[in-house]
Amino acid sequence: MARRQALEPFNSLVSMFFTRAAEKGDKPFLSAKRDGAWQHVSYADAARQVAALAAGLRRIGLQPGDRVMLVSENRPEWLIADLGIMAAGCVTVPTYITNTVRDHSHILANSGAKAVIVSSQKLAQQLVPAVILAPDCHHVISIDEIRRAQSEAEFHRWHELTRDGDVQTIRTQAAAFRREDLACLIYTSGTGGAPRGVRQHHGMILHNCAACVDVIANDFGWDEEVFLSFLPASHAYEHSGGQHFPVSLGAQIYYAESLEKLAANIEEVRPTIMVVVPRLFEMLRQRILKQMEKGGALTQHMLKRALAIGQKRYDGHVPVWDLPMDLILSQTVRKRVQAKFGGRIKAMVSGGAPLNPEVGIFFSSLGLTFLQGYGQTEAGPVISCNRPSVGIRLDTVGPPLLNTEVRIAGDGEIMVRGENVMHGYWNNPEETARVLQDGWLATGDVGHFDDHGRIKITDRKKDLIVNDKGDNVSPQRVEGMLTLQPEIAQAMVYGDRRPHLVALLVPEAEYADAPDLQQRLAKAVDRVNAELSVIEKVRRFIIADAPFTTDNEMLTPSLKIRRHMIRATYGERLDALYGGGGAKS
Repeated sequence: MARRQALEPFNSLVSMFFTRAAEKGDKPFLSAKRDGAWQHVSYADAARQVAALAAGLRRIGLQPGDRVMLVSENRPEWLIADLGIMAAGCVTVPTYITNTVRDHSHILANSGAKAVIVSSQKLAQQLVPAVILAPDCHHVISIDEIRRAQSEAEFHRWHELTRDGDVQTIRTQAAAFRREDLACLIYTSGTGGAPRGVRQHHGMILHNCAACVDVIANDFGWDEEVFLSFLPASHAYEHSGGQHFPVSLGAQIYYAESLEKLAANIEEVRPTIMVVVPRLFEMLRQRILKQMEKGGALTQHMLKRALAIGQKRYDGHVPVWDLPMDLILSQTVRKRVQAKFGGRIKAMVSGGAPLNPEVGIFFSSLGLTFLQGYGQTEAGPVISCNRPSVGIRLDTVGPPLLNTEVRIAGDGEIMVRGENVMHGYWNNPEETARVLQDGWLATGDVGHFDDHGRIKITDRKKDLIVNDKGDNVSPQRVEGMLTLQPEIAQAMVYGDRRPHLVALLVPEAEYADAPDLQQRLAKAVDRVNAELSVIEKVRRFIIADAPFTTDNEMLTPSLKIRRHMIRATYGERLDALYGGGGAKS
């Protein structure tokens, strides 16, 4: 494909897909490993399946505007289902595979979904009981074979619904869609309570695609791109950035086998762009440091030099006397690290949670380009992103994207306006009115612009800890510093309307059974406290009973901590720290 500097306008995500499918033809599009080998679905074959599914959904009685829930792990059928639902004129309702029966029941009832698509028997176990109780859901479509429950809902097999379909007919019908038409309802991950359905229209995601194409085309060059998908496709970040953005580029998408096999998959697939979350690279940083420790004195020395020179480059200047060593490092340490990431990564785009600048500088020093972005589901989700042409500063989230307006309100809140802003929450006019103000989205984030027009986020309004003296403390900043310590895997700080901060700590697995764990953690906290102001220092801590996970509902699927869930479990013990309990630091 000839390199272009801008994405041509489309009326819908469906039209964009069919255009790319016509251009790419039999070239690979979606790839997954089955029976130990990567199996590929071409653009042309995916287009036939999308058209067939759209025709099949209409055949069983679904009408334009009907909602269809999609419950599946990341796999080629996920994106085919998403596009097929939209091609039928319906609305995709993607949900997390970690959802419980209660979660599914809430979304089915709130969205009024008429049908569900589910990938496997394992996921059907949590979904089908909710379908039985949902008065509006009349169809269950299974990608793999599942047991059919006794229910008023009709059960259909994926291969039967995707057997017959005419691409040209469905593509012609899709030409009548509009950018303002509802494409999907994405339910927020619920860091503060029950999920709300964000009404994402076609233009909202297309705006994100065009703006991200602008970054790639003009800062890196747009070629034959390869993505490796591993974040939940049901999350807005992966849905736009890891599914539809690759379509806009005419790229190939590989689906990782699992988080455990991600490192091996990266080496095999050799992606050019990766959509990532900070937690993954915090873990990889610790792993690399431990490997380097085992590598002997020379290896450790080379790493220290790489990090020192990387810091100087980040600060703006590498002295001439460091250039010979810089060249040696590029041929040794950096080359080995780049090979672990496939050897052709253009950029890793980090989002979903704040990235500690130290982590970003670490990987930049080892030759990998980190672009920290910022956004939220209500904005498509991408609002801004670092880019080399402006200068990458990892304590910022870069300048606003193309055709995205950002202003800072009087109280410091970041306000966003553009086609990427949602039309509101589904069936929730009160919350819609609260966050949409005269066309501007009130993000709930606090920040400012730096001298180069990059956004610097200082905190979330609702997550600020206000101590008993009225001082504001950023919990994310303190938590980020704590989790950079090798002994600490996860952390939550606590102290609203209290005289000082306390913390709940999850130790790294290798230290969890150490007889001197309390002392090790205390020393780690002391190291962090030495870098903090008086009001930010952690005075006492307790150790969590178990790691924060999506299974125990203490992490969202995008790996952000659910403060309200953690407080519900540990609140009394955290409160007891103010009476002198726990470990002192």
